[in-house]
Amino acid sequence: MEYASLKAIHQAAVALSLAGFFGRGLASMRGAAWVRGRLARTVPHVVDTVLLASALGLAWTWRHVPAAAPWLTAKVVGVVVYIGLGMVALRPGRPLPVRAAAWVAALATFAWIVSVAITKSPLGVLALLRR
Repeated sequence: MEYASLKAIHQAAVALSLAGFFGRGLASMRGAAWVRGRLARTVPHVVDTVLLASALGLAWTWRHVPAAAPWLTAKVVGVVVYIGLGMVALRPGRPLPVRAAAWVAALATFAWIVSVAITKSPLGVLALLRR
């Protein structure tokens, strides 16, 4: 698959993943029952699988490995942090303030990951402040 197509698929999956997480998080904080349904628990895995596969395809196309590209390493670490925060935010049974704080922190982490991808700097948007 050509680079432009892979990038478009990856960007679409990023947008779907963010929209899904934002919606599920907001609905979860408001106590909506649908967030515990089969569809709400399955679709994110499909989207995230496409996201991961397209990311691996892009890295393969560019011949990048995280160790050789510090910005890519930063993205991988950011994704791990984002997943951890997302698990706290969406897991029922935790106090609402804890889940809300984790949700906001996950959204901020997501924004930072996108800024790392755009700037190709491990500092992300903070790299723009250094100029």
